Amino acid sequence: MSLEHIGSRSAVSLAGSVEVTRPQDGKIDITGLRLNGSAGYALDSDTRIISNANFSLSRELPGTPGLGSNIAEAPQTIKGGVDVGITRQFGRFNVGVTGGVARSAYGPTTYVGGTSVDNWERNAWMFDAGLRVGYQVTPIFEVFGQAGLGRDIFDEPQLTAKRDATDAALRAGVTGRWNDVLEATVSTGVGLRRFDAAGLDEVVTQLYDASVTYRPDETLRLTAGLSTGVTPSGPLDGGTTRVSYAANAELGYTVNSWLALRASADWRTASFVGSSDTETGYGFGLGADYRINRHTAVTADYGYSQSDTTADGIEDAHRVAVGVTIKR
Repeated sequence: MSLEHIGSRSAVSLAGSVEVTRPQDGKIDITGLRLNGSAGYALDSDTRIISNANFSLSRELPGTPGLGSNIAEAPQTIKGGVDVGITRQFGRFNVGVTGGVARSAYGPTTYVGGTSVDNWERNAWMFDAGLRVGYQVTPIFEVFGQAGLGRDIFDEPQLTAKRDATDAALRAGVTGRWNDVLEATVSTGVGLRRFDAAGLDEVVTQLYDASVTYRPDETLRLTAGLSTGVTPSGPLDGGTTRVSYAANAELGYTVNSWLALRASADWRTASFVGSSDTETGYGFGLGADYRINRHTAVTADYGYSQSDTTADGIEDAHRVAVGVTIKR
């Protein structure tokens, strides 16, 4: 479900989705709930305020690629966050400041055989602040620099050492915009994660990010991206920090007024600081929308994913979904 309102100076959007599953030999369960909202308001021609809020509840199904084969019930994951930002134009310069707070909480993990492990020590508050300064060199190209500072505070210490940490990141990049046809951004930088506990080594990571959007006409849209993630390890991960790199691409093509096609592909890899575990994977998908009338469309999607982890080796999954989309 999604709602959107656009006014002369403001814009508000809300989106939500729920996933209900029933394994062949199990009970009906809600394995996914996601809510997102955003709002923007133009104070004047040069200044704009933007805010975002999100909430998600999820639980991986047994047998999902990347989930250990010895896990009978994965932990329930609850995440939520709010961030606010303001941008201001100063001639050829544009400056943006952001701040946010997020919370993550995990339920217990149940293993094959009936044993259960609580994950309360992984629950954490996360605070972030950022600054972005851009300069419009030409009507097409903008160069920019970004700085970020974050703080992770965990509820309780683990048996070895509490994982409270401070994050810092610096990036520099360039963006090119060719009317509404092509937009591309590339940036690189360095990230530092330093723990309060003296026994935990700091983590230095090279950061790479890129995105491309190509839309030559109203019927074709192509997007691609590369991203770097540095986050605390989850309840099913080893080590203290997860360092991941991911790439994705999406293609959408409108055949005519009643048929639209789409395709997607992704690749990812992750390593864990303080552990020898690794994780790689890829996937692709195909889908179509058949428009019955101006308000109703039938959707069909196929997806394939494969994961290769240190603990469980190669696993794959196929997913087929059909549904109905109603717009008003």
